[in-house]
Amino acid sequence: MLQAQIYIDKDEVYGAQPLYEFIMRFLIRHKIAGATAFRGQIGFGVHHQLKRPDSWFSFDEPPMLITFIDDDEKVRHALKALRKEISSGFIVVNQVERID
Repeated sequence: MLQAQIYIDKDEVYGAQPLYEFIMRFLIRHKIAGATAFRGQIGFGVHHQLKRPDSWFSFDEPPMLITFIDDDEKVRHALKALRKEISSGFIVVNQVERID
């Protein structure tokens, strides 16, 4: 099984909808077993500047993480199709093991 993690800014949009919502609906259409979106409390990127979206008077983009796990082939197929739709974000893929 593979786990994919997609890092984006919460305020990014795809057309008229939030990007994270587009991605979640995209994963449903591709019959991924399940996915979860998390909103970050604090984060930093390549410029090493802390982003605190909950601070007063903060205009920083809140970080988002969308994670999903499924069979290798389904994850690879969904990510390949997703990259045809969007070019932003950072994707990490890890091999995972299911414990029954």
